Amino acid sequence: MKVHALVFVSILGLGLGCGPPAEPPPTPRPEREPPATAAEALRPVSSIVLRELVDDGDSESLRLALGRNLEWLSRQPADRLLVFGPRTVTTGELAAALARFDGWLAAGLPPAELAARLAEQFEPMVDVANGRSELLVTGYYEPVIAGSRRRSADYSVPIYGPPSDLFRIDLGGFRDEWSGKKVTGLLRGNRLLPYPDRREIRETGRLRGREIAWARDPVELFFVEVQGSGAVALEGGGELRIGYAGANGRQYRSIGKLLIDEERIPRERMSMQALRHYLAEHPEEVERVLDYNESQVFFRQLDGPPLGSLGVPVTPGRTIAADHSLLPPGGLAFLLTDVPGVGPDGSTVAVSPLRRFVLVQDAGGAIRGADRADLFWGRGEEAALRAGLMKQPGRLYFLVPRASDEAPLPGG
Repeated sequence: MKVHALVFVSILGLGLGCGPPAEPPPTPRPEREPPATAAEALRPVSSIVLRELVDDGDSESLRLALGRNLEWLSRQPADRLLVFGPRTVTTGELAAALARFDGWLAAGLPPAELAARLAEQFEPMVDVANGRSELLVTGYYEPVIAGSRRRSADYSVPIYGPPSDLFRIDLGGFRDEWSGKKVTGLLRGNRLLPYPDRREIRETGRLRGREIAWARDPVELFFVEVQGSGAVALEGGGELRIGYAGANGRQYRSIGKLLIDEERIPRERMSMQALRHYLAEHPEEVERVLDYNESQVFFRQLDGPPLGSLGVPVTPGRTIAADHSLLPPGGLAFLLTDVPGVGPDGSTVAVSPLRRFVLVQDAGGAIRGADRADLFWGRGEEAALRAGLMKQPGRLYFLVPRASDEAPLPGG
């Protein structure tokens, strides 16, 4: 689901509220080069961490997310390797460990026993970014926009399906060091060229006939692209759910950064809501600002809820998008950050702690590096508010299944 933007049942007492961070904030230190490989992205920490994390969410949403994760894992070769920092774990081993965790939740184990089993059977590893264990946490949601199946004066913004002349090549088939890298373009003769950017697609009408629906507002549609999926409230009634079906391969560029650099919106007040307000007040700027992001997303009709990059539905408050080249898809982690709100001066402030188990079930074009995670908030006004404001510091602990002969680290 996630394209551009996006990074948790209580171990001591299910649903008993927020707990303190497992460790004090990291001591500032000189920054190092960011992790370049998955083997460098995580480092082990003492298993005592698992006894100190308190989840502030509900067990039902966690079990739902775990079930969807297990569905994805069941479709993978059991010997597929997932890299958790210095450890490699097969999808079969991860599935077995997550199934045990789900069983413990279903059985309603006493908090102390649940904590002990987690510490015995999972090794905690912290996400490392620039030599520190802190990352930027953003948010995304499922937007609902006004639209129609037919073009009219009120609904004139095309929602495109994927072009027939778009080619995507997996470079991993050519060299091992290119594994996970892909290139997208337009095949002309025997040459693969960059696909036209957003402005050229709009101005030339080259995708005429590929529309699956029409939106009322180009800005609202742009934010559906950013989120990766959404719902179109159709003129006359009904709803059309749309999801990511590809992109033109052009670089994603942040329009928020553009307006900050141009001193149109102060950095401390930047949010999705601030962007919408600025563009509503300056309609003459809409095309220029949106065209700054050369990336164009294409959609397909969805028959059910929004799907993440693993092909399973995303779960509000439990799914995160991360860089799969560094952080393992399907991985179980514990996120520590804050719920954002609006301060008296209009700036974004932390209003309450957020502590919960999450699963890496999505990816995004702007979610690059080990220092980013994007939390899915769901749909509706509250989800839009929180996701639009979220740009909080946080910490992410991965729970890695232990080898059968592996003992916990000292202190565990």
